Amino acid sequence: MNRIGLILLASVILVSCSNKFSKTLKSKDYEYKYKMAEQYYAKKDYTKAQVLFEDIFPYVKGTARYEDMYYKFAYSYYYQADYLNAENLFKSFVENFPNSTKGEECDYMRAYCYFKQSPKVDLDQTNTNKTMQLMQVFINTHPSSKRVQDATDIIDKCREKLEAKEFKGAELYYNLGFYKAAAIAFANVSDNFPDSKRADEYKLQVIKAYFRYAEMSYEEKQKERFEKVISECVDFQDRYADSKYLDEVNKFKLQSTNYIKNQKNEQAKKANER
Repeated sequence: MNRIGLILLASVILVSCSNKFSKTLKSKDYEYKYKMAEQYYAKKDYTKAQVLFEDIFPYVKGTARYEDMYYKFAYSYYYQADYLNAENLFKSFVENFPNSTKGEECDYMRAYCYFKQSPKVDLDQTNTNKTMQLMQVFINTHPSSKRVQDATDIIDKCREKLEAKEFKGAELYYNLGFYKAAAIAFANVSDNFPDSKRADEYKLQVIKAYFRYAEMSYEEKQKERFEKVISECVDFQDRYADSKYLDEVNKFKLQSTNYIKNQKNEQAKKANER
């Protein structure tokens, strides 16, 4: 069959399918509609299944079919990547069917829908925070669930994303030359994520930022600010004695110590010349 023939055949099939669905939707036989909705769902034609499920909800509410249909209705949104509506439906499922055997799964899926909406690191992380909150609630509510490990892993991924966002913010301050603000921001990253694999790196960035801040300061402020660098270096040595950055930190400490010593010598020299 040539290309034009294939296109015509495909068009005929599409029109036929469209007409069949249209007739199904207009039908007053709700048992037939239910069977067709199940068929569409099984074939992963979630758009059509969704429309039919919604149409027959009033007729199955209160029956044995209602719970399973509501469950599939929620998933029909999820499988189409409409996570906003899917989340709301999974939440409603748990509220409407508190004793359902599918309740635990829907509790998890509600939180997972927020995770699917978690954006790139540079954007607002409201959904990331909400994911962590709901996954922790899930863990607390279902401590023996087989999904607890998955929930824990997702919380860790979310924390890594929040950590990366805070680090980028601190790095931006540094690159723009706002060294004091950068030092404070890097310190916040270190404090907020004390168990991070990069904790010593964040502390090094604090030292670098305070060192640059001291260098760029007026002379009368430099002694105090280099003393702050030394204080941060000592803290680093105490906390990260095995860090690969220790040599670099020692250099900042030595440079700061020498600067203060040289400044004292200069001041003493000027005093003697008077």
